[in-house]
Amino acid sequence: MSNASSTTSTSAPDTRFRDDARLAFAREATGDPTLVLDRASMDAGFRSYWRGTALGISRIVMDSPPDLEDVRPWLQIRDLLEMHGVRVPHVLARDVERGFLLLEDLGGETCLQALAQLEPDALMDAAFDQLVRVQAVVPPPALPAYDEAMLRRELALFPDWFLGRHLGVTLSDDERDGWDSVQAYLVAAMLAQPQVFVHRDFMLRNLMPVEGGVAVLDFQDAVVGPIAYDPASLLRDAFHSWPEAQADAWLAQWHARASSAGLPVPALERFRTDVALTGVQRHLKVMGIFARLHHRDAKPKYLTDVPRFLAYLDAVVPFHAALAPLAALLDRHVRPRLFLS
Repeated sequence: MSNASSTTSTSAPDTRFRDDARLAFAREATGDPTLVLDRASMDAGFRSYWRGTALGISRIVMDSPPDLEDVRPWLQIRDLLEMHGVRVPHVLARDVERGFLLLEDLGGETCLQALAQLEPDALMDAAFDQLVRVQAVVPPPALPAYDEAMLRRELALFPDWFLGRHLGVTLSDDERDGWDSVQAYLVAAMLAQPQVFVHRDFMLRNLMPVEGGVAVLDFQDAVVGPIAYDPASLLRDAFHSWPEAQADAWLAQWHARASSAGLPVPALERFRTDVALTGVQRHLKVMGIFARLHHRDAKPKYLTDVPRFLAYLDAVVPFHAALAPLAALLDRHVRPRLFLS
C-alpha cells in the first residue's frame, strides 16, 4: 500500500500455493482474468501488499496469512474508523477466511516520502483533521487499554534492548532504582491524562496524501490511552524532525482545534507538559524497538535515527527534576557510545 517499488514476484516453492491463491482471489474480485500482481510493500509483521492493474484501474491486494496474522482485527478497526469519518483505505472485496483483501490504491508514496512536494502547514492541517476524527471515536469495549502494564513493557525496551543489548550497558543498583523512578513518573503522567481512542503510530509514514487531505494507515494496534499520545507521535515524528518553534505552534493549533471539537484536552500549558512527557515514553520505547530491529531482525537502518530521539529527549528531560536519573543515564552511557555503536 505504501513504499511501492514495483518488482516482479519470484516465489519459493513453499510459497507457490499462497501466490496462486492470492492471484486467484484478485482476478475473481476484480473481474479481470489477465491481472498480474507485483510486490508493492511488506508490512512490519507478516502482511504483504501487492499491486496490479485490473481493467485499467490500479488495485492493492493485502495478503495476511490467517495462521500468522489474522486480518480481522485490522478490518474491525478500519470499519470502525470509517464509520466515524476517518479517511482509511477502502475495502473493495474481502476473503477473511483466507486473509485476502482487495483495496483501493492510494499511491506509491507516504506523506514522509512525498514530504518535499507537500506544503507543511497544509499537510499538518489535513493530519489534524483526521486526528480529530480518530480521537473522537468511542472506543469499543474490546479495545485494549494503554494501561500501566503495557506502558512499562514498552519502557523496558530501552534498558533491555538499547542500553543492554545494543550498548552493552549493565545498570548498577543505583541506576536501576533511578530508572524505576523515571518509569513510575512517566507512567503516572500518562495515566493521569484523559483517555481516548489512540492510533498509537500516528506519524507521516502512516499517512498517505490523497485528494482532499490524507488517509490513515497502520491503525491495527489502536488502544484506549492518553490524549497526548497521537499528537506527540505526529509532532515528534520518529523519522522527521520539524523545527521546534514550528512544532510548538502546531501544537497550539492542535489544542485549539481539539478543544473546539469537544475533545477532553486540558488547558494548553498542561497539555504541552503532557505531550512532552508522553513523547519521552515514546522516544525511549522506539529507541528500544530500533535496537531490537537491528539485533534480532537484522534491520540496522533504523538506528540511524537514534540521534533524533536524543535531541527530542534533550528538549524535555532537563526541565523535569523527576527525570534527572534518565539525564544521568543519557550522559553516562548513551552520548559517549552513540557514534561508536
